[in-house]
Amino acid sequence: MLAVIHNERFIDKSPEHIHATLLDEGVYLCSVRTMYRLLRQRGETMPRRRQRQHPPYQRPELTATAPNQVWTWDITLLRGPHRGIYYRLYVILDLFSRFVVGWMLAHTENGKLAARVLRDACDKQKIDQADLTIHADRGTAATSKTVADLLGTLGVRRSFSRPRVSDDNPHIEAYFKHLKYSADFPSRFASFEDALAFLRQFFTWYNDQHRHSGIAFFTPSAVHHGQVDQLAARRNNALGDAYSRNPERFVHGPPASRLPPAAVYINPPETPIATTTTLH
Repeated sequence: MLAVIHNERFIDKSPEHIHATLLDEGVYLCSVRTMYRLLRQRGETMPRRRQRQHPPYQRPELTATAPNQVWTWDITLLRGPHRGIYYRLYVILDLFSRFVVGWMLAHTENGKLAARVLRDACDKQKIDQADLTIHADRGTAATSKTVADLLGTLGVRRSFSRPRVSDDNPHIEAYFKHLKYSADFPSRFASFEDALAFLRQFFTWYNDQHRHSGIAFFTPSAVHHGQVDQLAARRNNALGDAYSRNPERFVHGPPASRLPPAAVYINPPETPIATTTTLH
C-alpha cells in the first residue's frame, strides 16, 4: 500500500482520491482509514500537494513626533440612495495631529484615484517627502502599481498593515467610526452631491472645531499648525486665575493644562518615547 501511495501517480493525491481511483480500476488494497494510519506512522499526514506559502509579514512600528512625518490612509464605503449603490471615501490622516490632510469622494476605488488624492495632499502640505511615511492597509488601491510608482517618484516611504490585523491601522479606523457615528450622519445619502456637501462641512468642522480626546482636547488644526503652546498658555492663565481665587478647590495643588502626546505610535516599540507633557 505504501508503494502505491508513494507512486508518482498518487504522490500529490489524498487517500480518499487514491481509494476511489483504485476502486474504479477494480482494485481494493485497504480502507481509507488504514491509509491514514500508515501515513501517520511515517509522519506523512501533512498536505501532500504543494501549498502556496505566504511570506512572513513584518509588524509595522511607526512613530510620529511632529506633523507630516507619518500619514495613514484608507477607503470606506458610504451608502447611496438605493441598495447596492455606494460611494468611496478616501481619507488621509496625519498620525501626530489627527488632521485630515486630504480626502476624496468617488464612485469607484482604484489606484489612479488613490494616487491623485495622495499627490494632491503632498502638494498642499508642501512637505519634504523624504521625511514622510505613508501607512495603509493591503487593499487593491493601496498596493497598486500606480500608487507605488507615485510614492517612489516622490521619495515617500510606504508601510502596510499585516493581513487581517485591524490594530495595525487603528487611527484611520477610529476616524471612520467617528464620522459614521456622528449625530447627523444619515443612514443613506440621497445623491453623490448630497454626500459631497455633507463631507465638506464635516471635514471643516473636524479639523478646525472638534476637540480631540487623543490630543488633549485641542483641535487637529491647532496641533498640525503649531498653535498648541499659545492655546495651552491661555488655558493655564485661566486655571491660574481660578486657583488664585479659590485655592482650596484644587486639592492637588495648582492645576496645569495637558499637552498632546509627545509621540504617537502605530505598534509602539518596547521602549517608547515619553508620551505626555504638561506646560507650567
